[in-house]
Amino acid sequence: MSVRVRFAPSPTGPLHIGGVRTALYNYLFAKKHQGDFILRIEDTDQNRFVPGAEQYIIESLKWMGIEPNEGVGFGEGTHAPYRQSDRKGMYRQYAEQLLHRGLAYYAFDTESDLEYLKNTFPNFKYDAVTRMHGKNSITLSEQEVAQRLAKNEPYVIRIKIPEDETIRFTDEIRGNVMVQTTQMDDKVLLKSDGMPTYHLANVCDDYIMKITHVIRGEEWLPSAPLHVLLYRFLGWEDAMPKFAHLPLLLKPDGNGKLSKRDGDRLGFPVFPLEWKDPVSQEISSGYKQRGYLPEAVLNMLAFLGWNPGTEQEIFTKEELIQAFSLDNIHKAGAKFDFEKAKWFNAEYIKHTSNERLATLVKNIVEEKFGVQEDANLTQAMALIKERMVFINDVENFGYIFKATEKYDSANLEKVNKIKDTLNLDSLEQSLLHAPENASDLEAYLKTYVTEQTLKMGDFMKFLRVSLVGELSGPAIPDLMLLFGKTESIQRIKNCYSQL
Repeated sequence: MSVRVRFAPSPTGPLHIGGVRTALYNYLFAKKHQGDFILRIEDTDQNRFVPGAEQYIIESLKWMGIEPNEGVGFGEGTHAPYRQSDRKGMYRQYAEQLLHRGLAYYAFDTESDLEYLKNTFPNFKYDAVTRMHGKNSITLSEQEVAQRLAKNEPYVIRIKIPEDETIRFTDEIRGNVMVQTTQMDDKVLLKSDGMPTYHLANVCDDYIMKITHVIRGEEWLPSAPLHVLLYRFLGWEDAMPKFAHLPLLLKPDGNGKLSKRDGDRLGFPVFPLEWKDPVSQEISSGYKQRGYLPEAVLNMLAFLGWNPGTEQEIFTKEELIQAFSLDNIHKAGAKFDFEKAKWFNAEYIKHTSNERLATLVKNIVEEKFGVQEDANLTQAMALIKERMVFINDVENFGYIFKATEKYDSANLEKVNKIKDTLNLDSLEQSLLHAPENASDLEAYLKTYVTEQTLKMGDFMKFLRVSLVGELSGPAIPDLMLLFGKTESIQRIKNCYSQL
């Protein structure tokens, strides 16, 4: 059977970066095995539905470049629809199968009934012991159950967990797992509104969609024994997928799961894209808006819980696909390292083509510094990308895109010695005949300094401040070639006039 995996988020808010990592691992695994990667939206909990969340999930996966080949927003396959609310009518038949086999039961308990049970039994859970004190089709006569159903009394359908049994399964990351049914409770499978719970819908959908591997977060590990039991009860044990529960993404200090509040508190994004809460209108930053390249975020996320077993850290997506294996996923939680995330992004910016960078920064630059010629913008990227950590850092190089009008007095003070020795007219005439490549221009400037008996340090400092307004920046010949002779001379004359 060909590999089929799914990413199945709930549209209850923005997609956390931990969810993106789960999607990424599913994607890499599917591509490694020439299989299918499906996006399924699990929206059985309508009370927690958040407008815009589903589209946010789709846009996030597209930005990251880990697009499913089947699913909501990505094309219909033979198992459509992929939104659970659109499949609502399908799940009842499976719950009723379990009823007819005595593996599930009706429960008519009201909120006050459940509150009474909670007060009566310490550490209450609805299980083999407490179910005998509830109002359900196990304790009630067949006649009373039929009457309650005829009167349309609200009910749920619960699974009937065996009283004393060991549930066993193998996790691809954690090895053999054993759980006693005495530790489990009779989870609701079908709610009073007719919607399935996550557990029933999840298992039914995975079976119907022929999912071969369930790769999901560690937080779902406690639910796995129930899902294993459902496969058995429904007669699907032979088709049960393999489970792989991924390690948690931890706070930078390793103390607990990484949350949105941690990002807000420590100043780094925990969402791929910016998110505006539809109720509070609060805006949470995203990696895209912070100036990250999607491939850098992808590479960084891949290493949060997995490693290739080599010293290599920078991977293209294709290299990740070839190297990825569930065998190399850690069991322990992975601490989020914001400094490492920045390092990945800086490395990717350095190795991104100047043309692509120019396209990415064009709107930022033009909004702040005015219209730029594409050729100049591309040339500028060659000079500054080694100094950038984020795409948005382009704003720190305003001198590239707009000449300094009023120079800082402290910087002028450092170069004002040149006024006594520099002949401005001579320099202007010399620069008009300067060569058009960096190495020749550098030699030309050195020759000029010698001929004019100037001090090299003083002259070069003056040129730098003239061109960029400060004493640091790209190489002077590169800057002069970028600006052109007319603009370079104008900047030099402007600075000289303010000495």
